[in-house]
Amino acid sequence: MSPRLAHQLAFIHEVDKLKYVLRKTCLFNSNRRENDAEHSWHLCLMVLVLQEYSPEPIDTLKVLKMLLIHDLVEIDAGDTFLYDPARQGQAHADAEEAAAQRIFGLLPHDQRDEFYALWLEFETADNANTRFARAIDRMEPLFQNLTNGGGTWKEHEVPLSKVFERVKGIAVGTPELWDYFLEELPRALASGQIEAGAEPQS
Repeated sequence: MSPRLAHQLAFIHEVDKLKYVLRKTCLFNSNRRENDAEHSWHLCLMVLVLQEYSPEPIDTLKVLKMLLIHDLVEIDAGDTFLYDPARQGQAHADAEEAAAQRIFGLLPHDQRDEFYALWLEFETADNANTRFARAIDRMEPLFQNLTNGGGTWKEHEVPLSKVFERVKGIAVGTPELWDYFLEELPRALASGQIEAGAEPQS
């Protein structure tokens, strides 16, 4: 076996651990928690189906790559709930950076550098690809909660105002899907799936 193949297979073996990282959200119409690998697969399929709703041209393959690898750091850093204040802290950022260095570092240098650059771009850059990728990443749990009687919104008492604060970037990444979410909100509020909280800024 060549050294290059050995590094690639070591990476493939390691990232199998993503299947054991449980997220807070549950599958559609279910009470079983989704794992990170399922999440990544679903996001990529959403991109293939919904890419026409990006308001700007996107590099579909690059968006798929970013969404396939963006959560690999959670093998080490763990999944942090979107509405957890710790998610915004430096410790969380440092843990994910260390994870990226270790996990992508298993690959041959050229692939290590490519994967790290894609991960960093998803996390920090502001361009058509990242806006759409992050919008899709935020939309999936919204869809899940709308099918699960409020899901994590009810479980963790997350008000609508806080949801808006954390997911409002969807409106830039894919306005039509954001409009769909806004159309669903009256039903979610009326059925008690989510509480209004403070007046959201749309």
